[in-house]
Amino acid sequence: MEKGDVASRIAALTKELNDHNYKYYVLAQPSISDFDFDQKLAELAALEKAHPELLDPDSPTQKVGGDITKQFKTVRHKWPMLSLSNTYNEKELKDFDERIRKVLGDDFEYVCELKFDGLSISLTYEQGALTKGVTRGDGTQGDEVTTNIKTIKSVPNRLKSGTYPDLFEIRGEVFMHRAAFERLNKERVENGDIPYANPRNFAAGTIKLQDSSEVAKRPLDCFLYFLYMDDRDRLFKTHWDSLQAVKSWGFHVCEHTTLCSTLPEVLAFISYWENARHKLSYDIDGIVIKVNNYAQQHELGFTAKSPRWAISYKYKAEEAETILQSVSYQVGRTGAVTPVANLQPVQLSGTTVKRATLHNANEIARLDLHELDTVLVEKGGEIIPKIVGVNKDKRVPEPVQIAYPTECPVCNTPLIRKEGEAVHYCPNELGCPPQIVGKIQHFISRKAMDIAGMGNETVEVLYKKGLLTQVGDLYHLHRHQSELEQIERFGERSIQNMLQGIEKSKEQPFQKVLFGLGIRYVGETIAKKLANSFKNIDNLIQASTEDIAAVEEIGERIAQSVKEYLSNPLHLQQISVLKNEQLQFAIVEEELQLTSSKLADKSFVISGVFEHYSREELSKLIVENGGKLLSGISAKLNYLVAGDKMGPSKLAKAQKLNIAIISEDELIKMIQ
Repeated sequence: MEKGDVASRIAALTKELNDHNYKYYVLAQPSISDFDFDQKLAELAALEKAHPELLDPDSPTQKVGGDITKQFKTVRHKWPMLSLSNTYNEKELKDFDERIRKVLGDDFEYVCELKFDGLSISLTYEQGALTKGVTRGDGTQGDEVTTNIKTIKSVPNRLKSGTYPDLFEIRGEVFMHRAAFERLNKERVENGDIPYANPRNFAAGTIKLQDSSEVAKRPLDCFLYFLYMDDRDRLFKTHWDSLQAVKSWGFHVCEHTTLCSTLPEVLAFISYWENARHKLSYDIDGIVIKVNNYAQQHELGFTAKSPRWAISYKYKAEEAETILQSVSYQVGRTGAVTPVANLQPVQLSGTTVKRATLHNANEIARLDLHELDTVLVEKGGEIIPKIVGVNKDKRVPEPVQIAYPTECPVCNTPLIRKEGEAVHYCPNELGCPPQIVGKIQHFISRKAMDIAGMGNETVEVLYKKGLLTQVGDLYHLHRHQSELEQIERFGERSIQNMLQGIEKSKEQPFQKVLFGLGIRYVGETIAKKLANSFKNIDNLIQASTEDIAAVEEIGERIAQSVKEYLSNPLHLQQISVLKNEQLQFAIVEEELQLTSSKLADKSFVISGVFEHYSREELSKLIVENGGKLLSGISAKLNYLVAGDKMGPSKLAKAQKLNIAIISEDELIKMIQ
């Protein structure tokens, strides 16, 4: 066969096999027998082997993996992978619906989707080719697992020709069908390996394997369900429209997704799948409800952790009865004392449960817990199971009631309980070992100072040796080289790696340092908002509670906690020590090349859909001309840039505050 003929045959086989893969894995409509498919695949492989120069990296033969990944690269998400708020009953869902209607009125619809019990993934396509696959990670950044993702048959490595944009991300869920899980688990048992607890764990473990050829041997599947791209609103007006489009591009979209115009329709969909889910070949644990229109999603916005335009309805979890053997108490880094139930081991949702959270003293009292009670344990939407009830008919004679301690179980300091709070705290911040160790462990963690070469066990060892009593001591460890060398398993290289990691941490930005301080209620997102709003630690220290509470999505409780922390002389002394060690306590802002200063000292909120510009383009124009963007309507706002489909509540609030309401044309005139 001439080389030209070989190239033509390879191209024809590649196209034919890709089409068959699409029909089989995406449409679930196979048009060829497995035997015939394998014959064609074998022919293609033979041709590629004879002519390696004609091998396409995206050939169907390459879905077998082969690359070894020694360490997964951490990649930052362009669009954060936020989690959804959960609801477990009809009332909570009605409350969600009422919040939506308060902002949007009655002119909107929902998209209802099955909530797959798998591993969230984000896929990037450039010029139709899969270039990156990243796990959710912490929502801000995840592990790049592209080579492993490329082995999944239902994920196209290259799209067919179409009208898709040059660059986009698509989010989805990697999962394993129950039949495949049971078959592979049976093989593990026969080989003497420990079986996986459930399909989700098996899928998650598979995606993190370092040998992609091993990943290819495990039949993973993937549903795709959300599109991200710049100026997406120009291509699609609704989430539903984008789903139909990505399906035509070759993506595997669940066929059970539906549009609902009313809440009763949503509830009917939820009710149907509560029973019908058991007939599916894969696991789902609920239903995801999303506002369909993209402009209305923008209108509703986000909280610090989740979108306001979507919610997850979780089906009631599996329950099991077991014996409460004892209650122990854990002291966290903030001093919060959490009771934990120690249980007689019981099987629940595919895992062996030995412990369950009891939350606080109120929960123990509500349950009326006694020693050796027969308790009902549930694993619903919680990583840690919880006790939801007591079978009092099985209570032992002369039972002893569980008494919540009045003193810290570790340092014996009398516990305190602030008014309006359910949690008891140990106030001995500088003398209670788990608080000291926990604060340092939090400070060095990946999301905070990200100190390489140092883990939680290292912190515990160094605390016991008296080398660490507060976070500032980390930056003095280099003075204790000889003492470090005397510690078992502390070799010269590991010590140097640790000290280099500590020195490197001084480059971490202000928001990471602020998060690392461990202020109660201040997570990553809140720390970032505080850093961006106050620019440096001195401004934040001097700010009033009201100033802090005025920052977007920071309420009174968080503001009070921040102010209380920064008013404590002990904390101020610690910050001073860290300042002297050259940690970053001020935000480093990139210089913005301003087109003009025509909008200087003016603030704007953009809302709705616009005829000539996207929201992103209008935002960029405002910033480039010296203006400031705000996220919500307040008395400090100068202008509301209003488009079509703007929420009635936002408009009404702006009118009530006498804020100037302008169109996109009027905004453009302001900068011309």
